[in-house]
Amino acid sequence: MPLVQPLSADANKDVKKLAEFFNETLGFCPNSVLTMQIRPEIARSFISLNMAVMANEGRVTSALKRLIAWVSSNATGCRYCQAHAIRAAERYGAAQEQLDNVWEYKTHPSFNDAERAALDFALAASVLPNDVNENIQAELHKYWDDGEIVEMLGVISLFGFLNRWNDSMGTVIEDGAVDSAETYLGKNGWERGKHV
Repeated sequence: MPLVQPLSADANKDVKKLAEFFNETLGFCPNSVLTMQIRPEIARSFISLNMAVMANEGRVTSALKRLIAWVSSNATGCRYCQAHAIRAAERYGAAQEQLDNVWEYKTHPSFNDAERAALDFALAASVLPNDVNENIQAELHKYWDDGEIVEMLGVISLFGFLNRWNDSMGTVIEDGAVDSAETYLGKNGWERGKHV
């Protein structure tokens, strides 16, 4: 049972309009946003930040951003965010082979060295204590410019917030996110956990 029950999608017309962004991303408005709208400015600010972070300004594709979000969420253990990230990666065109083998990104041939550097960065930046070291930095700078690194850390940081929010809140996971998680993550033990 969630810590706080989400409001209906129609509770705040301004938030509802902004939240239409998630219909493209996920196919539904997440329960996390419906809970945030209890304090509408938190919901509005979060949605605006999400839009800014997920905008494509360089070579970091929408699909890679969502895979970065998955690695980050996997590192922190938030099953709600793992499911959302893999669903969004699927909807934003991640290669089928990458979706099927995301757990093996370090060695699977569907991931190139630039993607591995980005995903290793996501992992190192998401664990406590933080593990971003000179080797991680050097690999990142081989393939990505400063703006692209900022975009990646924006995703990691956004999901740091979401991981804390959804795991602490016990946010109920939506059926569409469950479907994607079971398809791509279930073979490696993904389950809803507290998000029922």
